[in-house]
Amino acid sequence: MESSGHKVRFSSDQETSMGLVQHEGGPCGVLATIQAFVLKYLLFATDEEGKDATSLTSQNMGARRLSRSECVTLGNFASLTEDGKARALVHSMMEILFSCGCKKRATVATLSVINLPVEDRSEGGQKDDIIAKALEGLQIESASDLHKFLRVKTYSSATSAFHGLKSMLPIFQSRMGAILFLISALLSRGLESVQADRDDPSLPLVTAPFGHASQEIVNLLLCGLAVPNVFDGRMDLGGGMFLKGIPTSVEVGFLTLLESLNFCKVGQHLKCPKWPIWVVGSESHYTVLFALDTHVQDENELEERESQIRKAFDAQDQSGGGGFISVEGLHQVLRETNISLPPEKLDHLCSTGFIVWSEFWQVLLELDRSSGGLKDSTGLMGKKVFDLYHFNGIAKSVLNGSQATSGGGSPVQRPRLTKLRVSVPPRWTPEEFMADVVVPSGPGENNSGKDTVIEVTQLEPPQHAPLVDCIRTRWPRAVCNWSGDPPSIV
Repeated sequence: MESSGHKVRFSSDQETSMGLVQHEGGPCGVLATIQAFVLKYLLFATDEEGKDATSLTSQNMGARRLSRSECVTLGNFASLTEDGKARALVHSMMEILFSCGCKKRATVATLSVINLPVEDRSEGGQKDDIIAKALEGLQIESASDLHKFLRVKTYSSATSAFHGLKSMLPIFQSRMGAILFLISALLSRGLESVQADRDDPSLPLVTAPFGHASQEIVNLLLCGLAVPNVFDGRMDLGGGMFLKGIPTSVEVGFLTLLESLNFCKVGQHLKCPKWPIWVVGSESHYTVLFALDTHVQDENELEERESQIRKAFDAQDQSGGGGFISVEGLHQVLRETNISLPPEKLDHLCSTGFIVWSEFWQVLLELDRSSGGLKDSTGLMGKKVFDLYHFNGIAKSVLNGSQATSGGGSPVQRPRLTKLRVSVPPRWTPEEFMADVVVPSGPGENNSGKDTVIEVTQLEPPQHAPLVDCIRTRWPRAVCNWSGDPPSIV
């Protein structure tokens, strides 16, 4: 079922606080989020699933895990058809809008200056020319201008939404596409619900002058709620006051440079999404980070132990993500995680009246596993090596190699895809990691009573860029290498 097209109006208060109509090109953040969901369908959906308008709902895709053999390689992108790419885009838009609409509805905004249905028009470039001509001279500089042309249609079934969005796809690929999709997401959620999701409804959702999407917008597209924070759940400030974060796990995650600068703390829901794809935020731009292999997120035994302890610690952290807890909170963490600290260690940690995570973690590294700690007598705690890919949709200069210039002229300007080799060393200090590891002889080993020396392969000289700082918020101690120009998140 679907409702007929109709006009929609924002109240003056909503126009002011949301700041929706000043940025015709669409707020930065919307496109990166859509790109992230498109990657989900291109990388992790089979061809047969992609042809079914109803099979790739968030619930169906989210529950499915692909085996290593099912993960695509980068070479597969060359074989993608235009129809396949269009289906992935439509599925992505549909999933986001239904998520905003509580899985019950998707509201799609379009413009009355373009006579629909587009599917009745000619195909290919002629259809694009029709839309481009309709948009010529269209000026939207205020809310009243937008009201003159905006039309919306609400869908309650995946099939009707799929066909409706597919018919309007050229409109969303036009210069008005990003802002129309943002309006669609807001209307799918409902403007009153959007304002209720927020901690401070008076702040703009899109900031001037460059149209940078607020965290509420990014979170709305990622989890269906316009909450303003990136931590898990909500934080109780006392007196009936709460700060709202991400309530549940998500399909596509989020990392931010601001966390590496200690401005915020991203929770596990966004750091560990169902699929290895992340929107990456910087001070001025959003890009996309992804892996071709779902196993990059698998945890070994020690990582699972750290996650368990960190979760218990964070549950007692009432500092707003500051990384410290009370003495009472520490005792609760020790009980929940079966950690037995020696009295002198416990007294030292509690001497200041509060416990900092970094100091607690150092104690755990020195505490034997038999007492609930993470000290490993073998000295081998599991190195991880995997590949990540980073995509920046803004055209950048390509300076290296044969692609440096075109005919000896200016550097080539194009969106950039960078492959990164990521090595996560074992849980010891970098100095210990770069040295040989001496493993005590075990009982019954015939090695003349001498210690066995295991050579640890040294890493390539690490390379650094701001993106590496973002990656380290997800994989601490990660070392990254790439060929050519450094990845850019601006």
